[in-house]
Amino acid sequence: MEQFVFFGGKGGVGKTTVSCAYAHRCARDGLRTLVVSTDPAHSVSDVFDQRFGDEPESVADVDGLDAMEIDPEDEMQRHLTEIREALSEQVSAAMVSEINRQLEMSHGTPGAYESALFDAFVDVMRTESEPYDRVVFDTAPTGSTLRLLGLPEFLGDWIDRLLYKREQSIDLFEKAAIGDMEPRRLLEGDPVIERLNERKEFFEYAGETMRTDAAFFLVLNPDQLSVNETERAIEAFTERDLRVRGLVANKLTPSPDEGEQGRGARYLREKVETERERLAQVREGFDPPLVAEIESRTTEVRGDVLADVAASLDVEP
Repeated sequence: MEQFVFFGGKGGVGKTTVSCAYAHRCARDGLRTLVVSTDPAHSVSDVFDQRFGDEPESVADVDGLDAMEIDPEDEMQRHLTEIREALSEQVSAAMVSEINRQLEMSHGTPGAYESALFDAFVDVMRTESEPYDRVVFDTAPTGSTLRLLGLPEFLGDWIDRLLYKREQSIDLFEKAAIGDMEPRRLLEGDPVIERLNERKEFFEYAGETMRTDAAFFLVLNPDQLSVNETERAIEAFTERDLRVRGLVANKLTPSPDEGEQGRGARYLREKVETERERLAQVREGFDPPLVAEIESRTTEVRGDVLADVAASLDVEP
């Protein structure tokens, strides 16, 4: 199994439960494991009944398992602060106030949230992952996750265009030297070009790592809306040259005992039958295999129940 494992899916399908269960199993099997939440709901703290922050912390009573939660709002503020500081060193004092105004306006623009969150989880992959055999990501709902995963290609191309424009403008400036004056070597050590090249390397690392050292699993519930969104997600992953390794069917309805004939039992049988039809649709129509079928529990999934859920996952640790 690859070092980085992502669990995604529609909001509310149980991604956090499955992510934590798989991380728990990896740790129990002797792998040094980190589970990372990029979901604003931050349910990892609820699963382990322990508050986590943006630095890895040991999970109580589970040897070899650490957890962290990335706060999107904090990451966006940090992201904008870094941009402000970097640009302030490269422009005149008169431009600093205008930069600050533009950055404040960008806070609510489309893509700012995804860009900051993307930087955060790629930083985890680059700087926090070294001590770990396995890093498990509990991602945001499918739409946000797909936008995140599409950033390396999109922003990589954008940076290439910016580099070209910057190099072209410097070249024209040098050619405008008057008389016998030697043109200055402005390209060498240009801070803007250095920054753009750093970002280019960052996105190249992210794209390559997600293609070669990451496994993606989608969690779904046995209802038509969830099945339909999962089908669309598989297609979107394929378009990004990312393969979905498997599907996890969660929150399945337990069948009543044969002798039960009351109204509740009849309802459960009809519900189970409908869910079986949805699962058959998934098995027959989708390329990624079903690697788990997890029944709903009457108790919250914590402690020993988390270990039971982990045992249902046919995903190698």
